[in-house]
Amino acid sequence: MTQLAVVEGVLERITYANEDNGYTVARVDTGRGGDLLAVVGALLGAQPGESLRMEGRWGSHPQYGKQFTVENYTTVLPATVQGIRRYLGSGLIKGIGPRIAERIVDHFGVDTLDVIEEEPARLVEVPGLGPKRTRLIGAAWEEQKAIKEVMLFLQGVGVSTSIAVRIYKSYGDASISVVKNQPYRLAADVWGIGFLTADRIARSVGIPHDSPERVKAGLQYALSQSSDQGNCFLPEQQLITEAVKLLQVDTGLVIECLDELVKEEGVVRETVPGPAGGEEVQGIYLVPFHRAEVSLAAQLLRLLRAERDRMPAFQDVDWTRALTWLGGRTGAELAPEQEQAVRLALTEKVAVLTGGPGCGKSFTVRSVVELARAKRAKVVMAAPTGRAAKRLAELTGAEASTVHRLLELKPGGDAAYDRDRPLDADLVVVDEASMLDLLLANKLAKAVPPGAHLLLVGDVDQLPSVGAGEVLRDLLAEGGPVPAVRLTRIFRQAQQSGVVTNAHRINSGVQPLTQGLPDFFLFAEDDTEAAGRLTVDVAARRVPAKFGLDPRRDVQVLAPMHRGPAGAGVLNGLLQEAVTPGRPGLAEKRFGGRTFRVGDKVTQIRNNYEKGANGVFNGTVGVVTGLDAVEQRLTVLTDEDEEVPYDFDELDELAHAYAVTIHRSQGSEYPAVVIPVTTGAWMMLQRNLLYTAVTRARKLVVLVGSRRALGQAVRTVSAGRRCTALDHRLRGRVGLP
Repeated sequence: MTQLAVVEGVLERITYANEDNGYTVARVDTGRGGDLLAVVGALLGAQPGESLRMEGRWGSHPQYGKQFTVENYTTVLPATVQGIRRYLGSGLIKGIGPRIAERIVDHFGVDTLDVIEEEPARLVEVPGLGPKRTRLIGAAWEEQKAIKEVMLFLQGVGVSTSIAVRIYKSYGDASISVVKNQPYRLAADVWGIGFLTADRIARSVGIPHDSPERVKAGLQYALSQSSDQGNCFLPEQQLITEAVKLLQVDTGLVIECLDELVKEEGVVRETVPGPAGGEEVQGIYLVPFHRAEVSLAAQLLRLLRAERDRMPAFQDVDWTRALTWLGGRTGAELAPEQEQAVRLALTEKVAVLTGGPGCGKSFTVRSVVELARAKRAKVVMAAPTGRAAKRLAELTGAEASTVHRLLELKPGGDAAYDRDRPLDADLVVVDEASMLDLLLANKLAKAVPPGAHLLLVGDVDQLPSVGAGEVLRDLLAEGGPVPAVRLTRIFRQAQQSGVVTNAHRINSGVQPLTQGLPDFFLFAEDDTEAAGRLTVDVAARRVPAKFGLDPRRDVQVLAPMHRGPAGAGVLNGLLQEAVTPGRPGLAEKRFGGRTFRVGDKVTQIRNNYEKGANGVFNGTVGVVTGLDAVEQRLTVLTDEDEEVPYDFDELDELAHAYAVTIHRSQGSEYPAVVIPVTTGAWMMLQRNLLYTAVTRARKLVVLVGSRRALGQAVRTVSAGRRCTALDHRLRGRVGLP
């Protein structure tokens, strides 16, 4: 085998980095004059300004010419004053930018790095550096060194920079020990590491293929994947089949390890009706989902059966008089089914109001709130997203918040309000309830005081929640104890809207009308890639020009899937270049394969209970308002009007949001939506997906794509129910505590 070549130089800039596998394209100054050297390969964790000693092979690229492919590298601290200045000024150490680097190096010269390493307190000698900044720089230097050690260890198993940083944040100095001895802990403890990454690490540190530890972790991973797809449990036989396929081990070993997991209380086994109420099966639950399902059913039954009533005035109210007074307040009369819903919400302890767009859900909710307030009831209103909460507040003229803020969720996911400390409320109204997953619905139900009324409002025909469960559908199941009203009449004013009319056509399995309407259009394009480009043109230029809308604030692209040429991932890159292109003087930060700029529309992609005043949650949207290269921090103004800082090593929690998947758009509403409907997303094209996308629009819908794909979406009813047993627990078919 040929000997590896060695190249030394200063890393000048990174032009591309894949955070998933560490593959990097960079430019290096070898100190020999001329052009910078193109370098590709595993430069995991290397930062601009560092001096690198790289081992690898020379090669040539047809477009970029001579390049060096790195197989491994070490960092070498720079030895010259000029090198040290560049190294410190690169943004490597939090708190040191180019200007401060200049001052430090002017003061200490070639001894600078030794001073930071051994006597960081001496940094106060530098003009303009106080004790606080000095301590921060010392701590950042130490953390950088420790992270580097972890990264070098992880380099051999292909773990990305951002995940290496997270491993270090989770375990600190114990990082290497945990990775070597308990690699499967990573999948449970560190966001972004699934079983497959942990399994790759475990293999590299010598854990056997048939280790019981591996099989148990694989079973829990299969259940976790299933919950990500919306299931609260899996039938035992299905879980065993999936685990055997995933782990490539004997079925007998999987059955043994599953029995051990049940004994160790890592999972729960319970006899439940099968999906869609079929034959009974052994359901296997991850513990949090079992606890939540049992608890939610018990809480709802407790509320329904409470003897106390915190709004007793409505048990014997003169409804004719009350509704006449209400009509005077609102200037409109309730339709019969709306009146039924109002009575239900004010006389029953738990009630559900459902219906499609234009059927008067909003007016009904406003009527419930007006009457409750007239009797001096304490009304608390919430919705799963910031945008939906704002809309609810505008509708009723009273304060509304997200469910997360209402409950004051704390780090770890515990709520400040629960059964022991309930909300001070007589009526709790929750809009967009189709978005409530099992875990959040359970936390909410626990916080409703006995005797209070809970009204859940939502469109059951939309996509179910992103998280596990389908709570709204389970509460509406036939024969259940929760009273409900479904609004079906489309009001005349709404009938004039092509958006509303077509939403109901789609929901009925009828093709939408795409000609002759002022607010609903189809741009036909059969080629998926061309449809992607056309989507960008329509969203960034044509719609804003024709309708006077802001492309960032008012127009939202909703894609059926993330991948593909017309998927949210590719469209985000194209839309960013169209709406927020890079330009001189505009601050930006490259992270992984993405570039963040001031003005970018972004979304949070995980629940983080430790950010912001009360956490920042999956789906929160905002705009980048600040980017500080010295403090290595980016600031986002969220749609809840909160400024939230993100350290640069947390940027994998953010994604661009010029285009989002339809699933991620739930609970939000936009003046205009542009929806690529292409054969490239064939497997995702389903009626409730398209219906959800169309109902996100207030004024305008533009479909871009093929008529064939549109036909597929309208025809295809989503396959089956999720694996949940909440409806059976509410009807007493499955045990409660």
